[in-house]
Amino acid sequence: MGNKQYDIQDSVVLVVDDDIAQRLLMTETLLEKGLHVEEAEDGVEALEIFENMSPDLVLMDVKMPKMDGFTACTKMRELPGGRDVAIVLVTGLDDFDSIEQSFGAGATDFITKPVNWPLLSHRIFYLLRASKAFLELRQNEKNLSIAQQIACLGNWDWNLHEKNITCSPQIFSIFGLEPQESGLTHEVFLQSVHPEDLKHVQDTVKKSLEQRKKFSIDYRIVLPGGAVRTVHEQAEVVCDQLNQPVSMHGTIQDITERVKNEEKIYDLAYFDELTGLPNRKLFREHVGQTLFVARREGKKVALLYLDLDRFKRINDTLGHSAGDHLLKKISAVLSESIRSSDILAKSDLAAQSHLAVSRLGGDEFTIMLTGLAEEKDAARVAQRILNVLREPMLIAGQEIYISCSIGIASYPEDGEDAEVLLKNAEVAMYHGKESGRNTFQFFSGQMTDQALERLSLETALKKAIERSELVLYYQPQIDLSSGKTCGLEALVRWNHPDLGMVSPGKFIPLAEESGLIVPIGEWVMQKACEQMCEWQRQGFLPVRMGVNISSHQFRLGDLVATVRNVLKSTGLESRYLELELTESAIMKNVDKVIDILNELKKIGVNLSVDDFGTGYSSMSYLKRFPLNTLKIDRSFVMDITTDPNDAAIIKAIIALSKSLGLKTIAEGVETEEQLEFLKVGQCDEIQGFFISRPLPADEVKRFLRTD
Repeated sequence: MGNKQYDIQDSVVLVVDDDIAQRLLMTETLLEKGLHVEEAEDGVEALEIFENMSPDLVLMDVKMPKMDGFTACTKMRELPGGRDVAIVLVTGLDDFDSIEQSFGAGATDFITKPVNWPLLSHRIFYLLRASKAFLELRQNEKNLSIAQQIACLGNWDWNLHEKNITCSPQIFSIFGLEPQESGLTHEVFLQSVHPEDLKHVQDTVKKSLEQRKKFSIDYRIVLPGGAVRTVHEQAEVVCDQLNQPVSMHGTIQDITERVKNEEKIYDLAYFDELTGLPNRKLFREHVGQTLFVARREGKKVALLYLDLDRFKRINDTLGHSAGDHLLKKISAVLSESIRSSDILAKSDLAAQSHLAVSRLGGDEFTIMLTGLAEEKDAARVAQRILNVLREPMLIAGQEIYISCSIGIASYPEDGEDAEVLLKNAEVAMYHGKESGRNTFQFFSGQMTDQALERLSLETALKKAIERSELVLYYQPQIDLSSGKTCGLEALVRWNHPDLGMVSPGKFIPLAEESGLIVPIGEWVMQKACEQMCEWQRQGFLPVRMGVNISSHQFRLGDLVATVRNVLKSTGLESRYLELELTESAIMKNVDKVIDILNELKKIGVNLSVDDFGTGYSSMSYLKRFPLNTLKIDRSFVMDITTDPNDAAIIKAIIALSKSLGLKTIAEGVETEEQLEFLKVGQCDEIQGFFISRPLPADEVKRFLRTD
């Protein structure tokens, strides 16, 4: 087997094409596979090289100056050694006349344009292998049976007068039939041909007999047990002295595995493995073709860029298997929505809805809408998708509610090529997410400016730490029973050299999305602990220093190691450090989080749940967390004196905390009435503008005590 493979890779392929770019692409593809390649730019030059080199295979374009591919093919067959050389003609995909003429000129096979480059070398290897096998068969009759068996190749001879077909044993094996000495009749043979391919086979044989020319054809056969195989058949007509057909003989090869492998290669190259939808590569090709037609015919095209909202929460909560199941369901829903849309039924997509929906990767999908009458048609399709996705889906035994954000870019208004349209649709999609999610948004030029501003801000944020642009402010926390400062919450601020103070609401989400929140969080903890130690050295009594911990620090960083290193490097006692955690952070991968919190508890730090009441804490889990404090979210505090519901919620949280042995801190206290309500309700501590806004370090000292 090793020698056979080496012989094929050592084969000489003659590439003939007057298009230098096409010729170079073919040559490079074959050279990468270890084949020797000779080049010619027309049929005349090809014949000269053919006579001198005797190539193993010729890959030749049909349309060329001086001498076209058909003529050159015919002349090659007349040259010494030209009878058995594999000659492959390259013709247009829809040029059926050229395809028929190719075989009429003696071509072994044809390849259609545009050339499928991933499959080209495989096709050539197959043809070389078949060609060499055929030569060996002709040279050594004794090894015919063995060679045919290895190649799944059989030969047959059809006597047209006696109407019987004499077959080699391999033919019976390929067709799943018992060997017969009398052979087969043509009618029995045709009974095995797949019904959908039968007419094509009959027409091909009839045309070959009428024109006295050979044929080459691929078709499917059905075995007695129902299994389907694909075969490649080549045959030629034998005529008498009056040029009347007397027999036909040829070969049949089982190419089922080759076809399956080619299909598999194609699917891997162009389709998403999970959902079966076209992937990014096929999508780009599809967009290019669609825009070409739209440009020629003056039609409108809309590109929808769809991203699922909060899909990561489902993966984190239910696992990646459930997430994959959801993506499959959504893919089916999107495809069905496209097929059943009244708008699209009237558009160019009626017969190609499968290609209209693509999965770019992750939870991102694209939908290409063609032949639309006006822009609002795209909006109606987007709204239909939003409506359909609002319906719950049963995943891993649970009802899941999902939504998405959709960005829409239109041709030619928002871009004239695939890259620009895709980028602008994505920008519109992100704008929709920032506007509240579960919506669709048309692209506008202003969005590009915002996207560039966001990118510029992210780039500047990456350098903010090393340039010392980040600063800490501190908001005092007051013990309601004593009225004294009991803690400080460290809050990061960004003092941009050009923009001034950048709002945390603007750069914190950006830091979380980019992963910068991990180094920023570590910097905040380090600086806050250093500051508390500095105040102690100045003679102030220590209080708790609260530091916010992002969910990203749980997943992407080693939080326990970070806390140990900070305490060791600063010398701050662990009891003065409080880590403030969000409900959403601790409710992801609960068992792992509990292990981390127990490790932190052993170190001696305090643990609090920030913004309590806005997440989805489960009582069965909450009691397992080694917490010290629950922080009541400001949204409940704001209306406690006017909204009975908020007042009832706060009372319930305080009662819950006491039953669990936890302290409570109310955030966002801005009025004396709110303070009095919390004091009467036995809340332990408060913070908010009524006490103090967040302050720079040098203004905090008035809240600290020295005795």
